[in-house]
Amino acid sequence: MRLATTADLPVVVALTTAAYQPYTDLFGYPPIPVTEDYAPRIKKGEVWLREAEGGVAGLSVVEHHSDHLMLFSIAVSPDFQGAGHGLAMLRWLEGMAREWALPEIRLYTNARMERNIALYSAFGFQETGRRPNPYRPGWTIVDMSKTIDGATKVGAV
Repeated sequence: MRLATTADLPVVVALTTAAYQPYTDLFGYPPIPVTEDYAPRIKKGEVWLREAEGGVAGLSVVEHHSDHLMLFSIAVSPDFQGAGHGLAMLRWLEGMAREWALPEIRLYTNARMERNIALYSAFGFQETGRRPNPYRPGWTIVDMSKTIDGATKVGAV
């Protein structure tokens, strides 16, 4: 994994659009990660790229908060799907939480993204609640979190 640079912005946008295309088709409207402005996120160091076989296989958009990591988006290029890149990025994210001494990873997803919810659940995320999407009337957000073992802040008892 490497941090994205401003030169990677076209790749980030194209990969996100392609990876979320099945959900755009399902919803009739692009999910929020597709409409996100990634330039500020790249400048803040929140966009990480997974490279494989000479290309960008996937990306993770990660917010570092004082008490948790927030996974805003994870996407695998359709050309690389089914090869374990999503799982590898989730493992990498766990490592980042431990490295940054953060005890929890949080994420949210659309309730209709059942495949994603099943993947996150299989990886150890627990559903913590559901709420209406304030930006998309009629859509429901599923909040999920995962406790990270061994991510104790220095000096904690």
